[in-house]
Amino acid sequence: MVKAFKSPRMKQKDILSRESVDEIIYRSKKIRDRLILELQARCGMRIGEVLNLRVKDITDRKLMIRQPKSGKDIEVAFAKRLSEYVRGCQHEPESRIFPICYSSALPVVRKLGEKVGVQIRHNDLRRYSATHTSRNGIPLEVVSEVLLRHQDLKTTQMYLGKITDTEAIRWM
Repeated sequence: MVKAFKSPRMKQKDILSRESVDEIIYRSKKIRDRLILELQARCGMRIGEVLNLRVKDITDRKLMIRQPKSGKDIEVAFAKRLSEYVRGCQHEPESRIFPICYSSALPVVRKLGEKVGVQIRHNDLRRYSATHTSRNGIPLEVVSEVLLRHQDLKTTQMYLGKITDTEAIRWM
């Protein structure tokens, strides 16, 4: 019996290099854009989580991600610059730190990627964060539960880039 329908295969996404991500962040002119990119690339946050951050979610060098996609609140350590940015903007405790919508944030990332010669979307920064964290020796379970806040380890494995032969030899 021949199957009439073949299940689609996930195409493996290219993982951005550290140099590309650093260059994209460096080229952002606005501190707001730089912080959004850093939260995604360094903390593995989803764009929706970043854009929904409130002033009350930040205490000193920590921020609380409330109502993430995974369903459980989580605390994340972050640089002092975010706290300074919030103090400088003088928002009300209930107001959003980054008062822009997803459709406004997307072109920012794309344009910065074009300046570096890379096609990029927000989720690519999250994928970068997961891949480079796991390749630096952090256990996959920690990457899955803490960094990406996934319910299932299989979801995290789809995020990780393929290891090249050179990397495999280096690890052996």
